[in-house]
Amino acid sequence: MIVTCEAIQEAEKRVFAAGVESEPLMEEAGWGCACAIRQFFPRPGLAVLFIGKGNNGGDALVIGRHLRRWGWQVSARLACEPEEGMTELAALKLAEFEAEEEFGGDPGGSGGALIAIDGLLGIGARGPLRGVIGELAEEMNAFRLQENAVTFAVDIPSGVDGNSGEPCTGAVMADITLSISAIKAGLVADAAIDHVGRLVQIPMPEIAAEILEKDDSALVIGPDWVASRLPRRSFSSHKGQTGRVAIIAGSRGLTGAARLCGLGALRGGAGLVTVFVHESIYDIVATAAPAEVMVRPTADFSEITDFHADVIAMGPGLGEDPAQADALLQLMRSDPRPLVIDADALNLLSRQPGDIEAFSPAGPRLLTPHPGELTRLLGGKLPSDQERIDIARDTIERCPVTLLFKGARTVVAERNQPTAINPTGHPGMATGGIGDVLTGLCAALIGQRLTPYDAAATGSWLIGRSAEIALTRGASSPESLSAGMIADFLGAAFDSARAGEF
Repeated sequence: MIVTCEAIQEAEKRVFAAGVESEPLMEEAGWGCACAIRQFFPRPGLAVLFIGKGNNGGDALVIGRHLRRWGWQVSARLACEPEEGMTELAALKLAEFEAEEEFGGDPGGSGGALIAIDGLLGIGARGPLRGVIGELAEEMNAFRLQENAVTFAVDIPSGVDGNSGEPCTGAVMADITLSISAIKAGLVADAAIDHVGRLVQIPMPEIAAEILEKDDSALVIGPDWVASRLPRRSFSSHKGQTGRVAIIAGSRGLTGAARLCGLGALRGGAGLVTVFVHESIYDIVATAAPAEVMVRPTADFSEITDFHADVIAMGPGLGEDPAQADALLQLMRSDPRPLVIDADALNLLSRQPGDIEAFSPAGPRLLTPHPGELTRLLGGKLPSDQERIDIARDTIERCPVTLLFKGARTVVAERNQPTAINPTGHPGMATGGIGDVLTGLCAALIGQRLTPYDAAATGSWLIGRSAEIALTRGASSPESLSAGMIADFLGAAFDSARAGEF
């Protein structure tokens, strides 16, 4: 659910008019945010609360109280004292926070987290950050940069417009934003990405039930949505029923892409994975591929037309071989089976006469371009003044495909479906090979009878969540993360979705 700030505020008014007290809702919101923080940082550490005058500061103080109970050391930086203008409820939560006994030991040892919690301003604030609020926002941003702290924003990063997403000068740079009740429209705007970071929705059913004005044409993918689409296997299931995936990938110098795509399909649950490579690189790929992945040499990719597969993935590391172009294009256009089209297969498609509107495939097609590949597909520059969501929507109106538009906030679009926005992942994913794993993963999900739309949205969430888990459980860092490591944690990401983790 994506809403305007005004819709949230009106829903809150209706809830309070119906007799619901504001304090229990603040406790519920703070508890949900604290649980989200504990998901990302299970070990106690050090937390600094940045507290404004309003109820957003009250939410942050509830979070701080729970963190103290869990063994965190928590301090607060206040924009004002209670008698200097703090709301009555925020002042009450400050007193409760100060009454909570401070943990006396060394939280988490040397490996404990260091976090900042932005409770300066809520969604009702507009305009530049002034006075002490501006000073505290500057202090928080400096704390993040100089001490490598992770910043959590409560509901919205202070200084970011909740409707447009435009940040003012000095706005808080959050790593994770905990959006209470519903996702505000500004949080998914392109201008807000670097200030919002990872986006988490904190459920508040009481308020959500009262929201009348919402954008049902878009959704932010969550764990419950993903879990509802993951098939439950029967006890008698066998490999032929869990998806036969054929992959066309790799070329001289780019053999790793074929391996990673096969690995993505394998970790994504495919029952049988066969990677087709040109015979000139067969020995290299066959030696490097996982033992469970079958590798077949070929001199002519058109033979896949008669191969028994439920879904075909093509493009990673494929290179440019003019001798194979006609066979590959014929597959893309005429094969009735679902195809996941990525990388060099997209580039081949973009070099055909006419534009993408001329592409009229015989079966379901999932295209997975990054901005450069989509630019080539559309035959020109992407509009700099257009949101990624709108670019994706315009693309599918021109061509009857499912589009997975890669980026820091991946967008999945298909006609007659809500545009899906993926919130998971982190900057450590800015490394080669992850798109190859994603292509194999999406193919595996389609092979398990997910629609291309559901597979694209589910695959995007899973690979981002896997990258997050690789940091928390894999003793990695954003700099050292690799595509193969992310593939190895896909199983944990499936479990995370089913467990309802954010």
